[in-house]
Amino acid sequence: MGSVQIGASIAKLLFPVLGPIGTACMRVLLAAIVLLLIARPWNRQAMARPTRSGMIAILAYGLSLAVMNMVFYAALARLPLGVTVAIEFIGPLTLAVAGSRRALDLLWAAMAIGGLLLLLEPWQMAASQHRLDPIGVLLALGAGVTWALYILTGRHLGSHVEGISATALGMSVAAVFVLPFGFEALPALATHPALIASAFGMAMLSSAVPYSIEMMAMRRMSMRSFSILMSLEPAIATLAGLFLLGEHLTFMHWLAIGGIVAASLGSAAVGDAPQPALPPPD
Repeated sequence: MGSVQIGASIAKLLFPVLGPIGTACMRVLLAAIVLLLIARPWNRQAMARPTRSGMIAILAYGLSLAVMNMVFYAALARLPLGVTVAIEFIGPLTLAVAGSRRALDLLWAAMAIGGLLLLLEPWQMAASQHRLDPIGVLLALGAGVTWALYILTGRHLGSHVEGISATALGMSVAAVFVLPFGFEALPALATHPALIASAFGMAMLSSAVPYSIEMMAMRRMSMRSFSILMSLEPAIATLAGLFLLGEHLTFMHWLAIGGIVAASLGSAAVGDAPQPALPPPD
């Protein structure tokens, strides 16, 4: 999770040259190339040929990845990093509540929601210095929906294809989808060659490494536990915004982070028993 937010901080620094959609394109494209070289899914000894349902799962996962990246970066261009991730977190939090069977689980979700409210301070919306860009908020909410879809499709894909191969194939589908939207940003790399290293680092930190790890985690955890544990994301994003982007925190923001972290630790400490890994791929 920390690598994702460091990568997001790097991405925000690239916006003035590549734009948010162009940056998303570079993130997905470079990550896809690296993952394909590592996984080599074309090698039948490394991965069995996916079934028809497996191919549908790959397409769904790749599409959710593509839309999630583009919408998230579009929101990030209008909102601080911590605020963007906090709003986006509504998606996986909804999954956590929807999958709950115990009152205690709802308590952790309520604590996380309380932390988010302190982080966003909706009662300050009328004040100009705290007012959030409404389009940015809508984009962040859209990113939350696609984040939830990413969790759903990723877990489904994990039952068909092994971890890193699944991520490589899904990222390749995402790259094909985003390339037409961010193609016009590619010439900017030719005029600013120093950005190539930054773009590569962003792709590795934001996509290649964390998505591969998350794919393996989703094969071994319940969807509800995975969703609630991801509640650490807003806190880490806020800290990354502070130290890497100079986005300063208020006292309310620190309280919000404490609430979100407490909810995450509580759910991990008393959550459901570990589940076995998913069945082997078809």
